[in-house]
Amino acid sequence: MAKKALIAWGGWEGHTPERSANIISALLQRNGFDVTLGEGTALFADPGLSSFDLIVPVITMSTIEKAELQNLTRAVREGSGLGGFHGTMGDSFRNEPDYQFMTGGQWVAHPGNIIDYDVVITQPDDPIVGGISDFAYRSEQYYMHVDPSNEVLATTTFTDAHFPGIGGVVMPVVWKRRYGAGKVFYSSLGHTADEFAVPEMALIVERGLLWAARGQGTSEVSKKASG
Repeated sequence: MAKKALIAWGGWEGHTPERSANIISALLQRNGFDVTLGEGTALFADPGLSSFDLIVPVITMSTIEKAELQNLTRAVREGSGLGGFHGTMGDSFRNEPDYQFMTGGQWVAHPGNIIDYDVVITQPDDPIVGGISDFAYRSEQYYMHVDPSNEVLATTTFTDAHFPGIGGVVMPVVWKRRYGAGKVFYSSLGHTADEFAVPEMALIVERGLLWAARGQGTSEVSKKASG
């Protein structure tokens, strides 16, 4: 039986939410998922939300109703997977600490805006990043407030070039975590849909979403999204 995924898109248009959501939809469908795709947070109010094996928010700088958020966090605590990228999961609902507690972080700055920086793989034996070497990247370098319980898979190091005093700060870029019975994956890469053209970025997101899905093992992640 096919796994079920829900993708909800919306919020700030600068993050190309609809285009990015369509890319994620195609990605999951080619991995055998039955995908429900729609706009807005009302999708999180579905009484059957916990039946989805994977939930992917593609929403930036938006708001969410209390009942919608409670239903979403409940679904993940009960075993639905949660995965996403950049501001479309890491800056979805700035006024909701319960959401940030679930995701493991919140965007706070990107000094210099679009810049060149390096992504360093810190857990090369993990199937989400296995076989991927450190790589150069051009995008917003996300400075985030992060949960110390995250299992960090990749990092980036800031310099003082764009904001004095943060030089040498090592910041998580990719992590995974548990939230109750649910698995949570996040990557800060992916400012716009165009960045899915970067092979390393796209493969990390694909593997991370497969890992987060309920019932998905590490062997399936490596097999279905081998690079």
